[in-house]
Amino acid sequence: MRVISVNKTIFTKLLKCFDLKVGLYFVFIITLSIVNSSCKQEPTYKGPQIGDYPLTQATKTYHFAIHPLHNPAKLVEEYQPLMNYLSERIEGITFKTEASRDYGRFEEKYKSRKDEFILPNPWQTIQAMDNGYNVIAMAGESKDFKGIFIVRKDGIINKPINLKGSAVSYPSPTALAACIMPQYFLHTSGINVSKDIENKYVGSQESSIMNVYLKKSTVGATWPPPWRSFQKDHPKEASALEVIWETKSLINNSVMVRDNVPNKIKDQVSILLNGLHTSKQGREILVGMETARFYIATNKSYDTVKNYIKRFEREVRKIEIE
Repeated sequence: MRVISVNKTIFTKLLKCFDLKVGLYFVFIITLSIVNSSCKQEPTYKGPQIGDYPLTQATKTYHFAIHPLHNPAKLVEEYQPLMNYLSERIEGITFKTEASRDYGRFEEKYKSRKDEFILPNPWQTIQAMDNGYNVIAMAGESKDFKGIFIVRKDGIINKPINLKGSAVSYPSPTALAACIMPQYFLHTSGINVSKDIENKYVGSQESSIMNVYLKKSTVGATWPPPWRSFQKDHPKEASALEVIWETKSLINNSVMVRDNVPNKIKDQVSILLNGLHTSKQGREILVGMETARFYIATNKSYDTVKNYIKRFEREVRKIEIE
């Protein structure tokens, strides 16, 4: 450190302007600032550093949109563990659950190709194929994909034909298991779906069930996973309700990937999903999603849905997205 001298003239002037103590104080401050500035050293480049931890790798976020099985908060709660599982095992990729408030908003996502991965119902699967998505798995058992009708235990309906003049609630006109299949069941039971009943599209599976509990609908259509969740989450309300009819089963929901996602990522996701049931952690995730397991599937697997939809539209009504 170099020695710093204070100019005698400055010192003399300070003493004239102030008393001795004040002048000495200012001289001290000035001297200290000069000394500090002279002691500062320019940083030197030390080259590459070796540490105990690797540098953080840049990650890419992939969005995984799930069709409205539940309200957005519950859906994220159930599916984010799966996203975390995939993120931990695929290097450089973070997966995020994308929830939708209703079926229309979810359908807009694959129409606009917003999300890299989607989990649509079988009818939406057929629509998403036309927007550049391809099937890589089926979510759940086929036998679980069926429509069920919920009624109040204190109700008087016991046959489908008795529903004439009554209100029936559904999540959405495009919900396959919870609307299209139940409406076809009613059609084959002698009900003119367009004229004999009031069709109420209420936005979600839970709302369809709650409409029955609140006596806003005589019957509510849904499918097994949301009904099981409702029984766990709302035991008091569920105790007043029961399943009265169910439809035949069809192939279950799909997992689809957008056609510009790298094959390496697509294949890794497919392998992880289809092997999820083989580990304790994976089985816990499946239980949380009310899903038995994932199965290998392709676009061809959903040809049976195309035939079902053709028959439904020919005999009952057109299925349209606004």
